[in-house]
Amino acid sequence: MKKLIEKLEKQSILTKEEYAALIRNPTPELADILFEKSVSIRQKYYGRDVYIRGLIEFTSYCKNDCYYCGLRCSNRNAQRYRLTKDEILDCCRNGYGLGFRTFVLQGGEDPYFTRERLVDIISSIKNEWPDCALTLSVGEKTYEEYKAYYDAGADRYLLRHETANDDHYRRLHPKELSPENRKRCLRDLKSIGYQVGCGFMVGSPWQTEDDLAEDLLFIKELQPQMVGIGPFIPQHDTPFGDKRAGTLELTLFMLGLLRLTVPYALLPATTALGTIDPLGREKGIQAGANVVMPNLSPVSVRKKYLLYDNKICTGDEAAECKNCLEMRMKSIGYNVVVSRGDCCNFKLS
Repeated sequence: MKKLIEKLEKQSILTKEEYAALIRNPTPELADILFEKSVSIRQKYYGRDVYIRGLIEFTSYCKNDCYYCGLRCSNRNAQRYRLTKDEILDCCRNGYGLGFRTFVLQGGEDPYFTRERLVDIISSIKNEWPDCALTLSVGEKTYEEYKAYYDAGADRYLLRHETANDDHYRRLHPKELSPENRKRCLRDLKSIGYQVGCGFMVGSPWQTEDDLAEDLLFIKELQPQMVGIGPFIPQHDTPFGDKRAGTLELTLFMLGLLRLTVPYALLPATTALGTIDPLGREKGIQAGANVVMPNLSPVSVRKKYLLYDNKICTGDEAAECKNCLEMRMKSIGYNVVVSRGDCCNFKLS
């Protein structure tokens, strides 16, 4: 197994069988070897800098019915809200004053936010804060919609593919959603010129080591600038509410493999990591991640955006959330930086 990690370090790719063999054997000893290499590679590209992104969860409405998500349209217990344009701009204004230079607009696939409404919001943000990067995470759209958002000023787009295996994808989603369309969206985003982020859940129901190996190969082929992964955490009002959660250990191991596979990528230490372990985000950084995402959403709505159970950071004000993360990163020897933090391969992709 150690030789496979050394091979991955040198070549940045393995076969599906080799990836799967490593994923079946995430022993503490092997993880230590992997993390030593993944941290070294991360420091080669980014030093000890950790980038912050200001997350604005602007709508909890969603037309989709994904089996794992607390925002699914058939969840009658979900608390729904929409931020107004002015509320979104206030979040950005607050964040800018705190030093944020990247804003992430994330929400369910909410039909209320039409192309015209989103273009208006995007252009308003970019007009007022032209030195900031704007990331969208609003799901599957047409090529024309993606192009309109890009032309309005959006720089980046996050769309987690969730699983690269088509059969597994269909077990996690209703028939209205297809793996073919999800991958089409990601390729459209790349062709338009976005800095693109994809990602997947670790430990989702029926996931196999071969599925995770396919995820790594898909990501290698796509060459995204960002990859967001986190453990599957059940939400009690979904069909997967009684399923077992993904583990911290395997999620960290996958982060290490991702760093060796796409050395230049921006890899978040996600809120889900911090939810399953009090030091999860710190451990994510120590496995090779280099991004954290404090929440800029109004405190009044944070508890309503519950993708999964027991989500952390639902009560802190934005300034408290940022200061907390800065102290946490400092405690393990890393520096939170407030630049746009573009992926180091962006100009080459």
